[in-house]
Amino acid sequence: MGTIRRPRPARLAEKLRAIRTSLGLSQNGMLRHLGLDEGSFRSSISGYELDTREPPLPVLLKYAQAAGVCVDVLVNDEYDLPEKLPAVATHKGVRKKQVARVEGKR
Repeated sequence: MGTIRRPRPARLAEKLRAIRTSLGLSQNGMLRHLGLDEGSFRSSISGYELDTREPPLPVLLKYAQAAGVCVDVLVNDEYDLPEKLPAVATHKGVRKKQVARVEGKR
């Protein structure tokens, strides 16, 4: 594959750190709040906040849910976090419809 790195949000680390501190959590506390395994992610929170690691999308989603914001607020450098966190989410999205499976058909 290519060696060109994709663009990264310049302010993501700052926003993730702001979310954790606004919630009054330590890095280990943030791991628990996000429902992540402390053993395998102990250095992850630090890496995300120092901009040496980029969190996977499911982790970004958990941060956004903890802050009460949409993921685009985290990844778009043109958006600021709300002054008060957790915020009141402006939308809940639309849940996907469950498709009824017919026996024997896929």
